[in-house]
Amino acid sequence: MFKFIAKDIACSEENENTIAVIHRHWFDILKNFFLILLMILFLAGINFLLPSLFPILEFGEYHSMLVLFEISFSMLILILFFLIWIDYYFDVWIITNKRIINIEQKGLFSREISELELDKIQDVSAHVSGIIPTFLDYGDVFVQTAGERERFIFKKISAPYATKDLIMSLEKTNEKRIEKERAVSEAQELKSALQDK
Repeated sequence: MFKFIAKDIACSEENENTIAVIHRHWFDILKNFFLILLMILFLAGINFLLPSLFPILEFGEYHSMLVLFEISFSMLILILFFLIWIDYYFDVWIITNKRIINIEQKGLFSREISELELDKIQDVSAHVSGIIPTFLDYGDVFVQTAGERERFIFKKISAPYATKDLIMSLEKTNEKRIEKERAVSEAQELKSALQDK
């Protein structure tokens, strides 16, 4: 499903090619999964320690309530895991030779898609802060624009400096392409004006 969306969005304009598809760095999702690991350890602790501390929980209606709690807590863990994975997998930035597309998943049933044409870029900067991000080479890239949305933010992506350099390079290439198209268009207009005389 996602590949269909990315292909559909990224190459909808004429002569447009996808250069890069960028997700958040794997360490970002690992931090979120650490919470799930703590919840699983808590559930295991309840499952093994509580009956030994309170033997009454092994029999009758108390046992049924404990099992119901364990099943409910397990479902909560699965739902949380699913939500974290969906948010990670469907948050994506697509860089093409003409624009940048930001697809941001907001919950299960909401997605925001915004785009920025390369010729509207004013400035690109990368920010890496902390020991782990420095060693694992991940951080944020900020794209300053002249459009409605003042800033495009690539959050916690791999190789932020390389991404910044790629965007700047594409912006310069796009600028040259636009100037060339403008010069060709002006030359054709001049040629047709001279032929009319």
